[in-house]
Amino acid sequence: LTGAQDGSVRMFEWTRPQQLVCFRQAGNARVTRMYFNSQGNKCGVADGEGFLSIWQVNQTTSNPKPYLSWQCHSKTTSDFAFITSSSLVATSGQSNDNRNVCLWDTLVSPSNSLIHAFTCHDHGATVLQYAPKHQLLVSGGRKGYICIFDIRQRQTLYTFQAHESAVKALALDPSEDYFVTGSAE
Repeated sequence: LTGAQDGSVRMFEWTRPQQLVCFRQAGNARVTRMYFNSQGNKCGVADGEGFLSIWQVNQTTSNPKPYLSWQCHSKTTSDFAFITSSSLVATSGQSNDNRNVCLWDTLVSPSNSLIHAFTCHDHGATVLQYAPKHQLLVSGGRKGYICIFDIRQRQTLYTFQAHESAVKALALDPSEDYFVTGSAE
């Protein structure tokens, strides 16, 4: 799956030189993040206008429409994570009301899909990691802060400053004992 600054999203197969599917044409908002769900049957694309769109991967048409597309953040959606069997999605981004990390239920109508919004990260959340064993979300922000959220209790557990500049990367070890952060500096 490839995403570009021009907003286009294309899917390729290793053994074929031509694209299989074009999910989005050029001329859309820049792609900020893309993932497949753990089953590999859905892909999601976040963009610079705050939208998250999700497609079924096994499409037969060359320009399929997303089965879900909604504006998660008022300014930008920078990252997201599929949670559980991809019916629950977490997003990070920047919103006018500082609700910069959100949980969404994809099985209800888009107008009712926001389950919980965490008010955190002045100037926006840049990255997000989901720790399934502990049911935690770890987010990084533009000002170098890290927030850890318990998604079962829907509360912020910890907030601390890890860097002086924006957190650009988060990685979680497979046993979920540690996580590593990388910053713009």
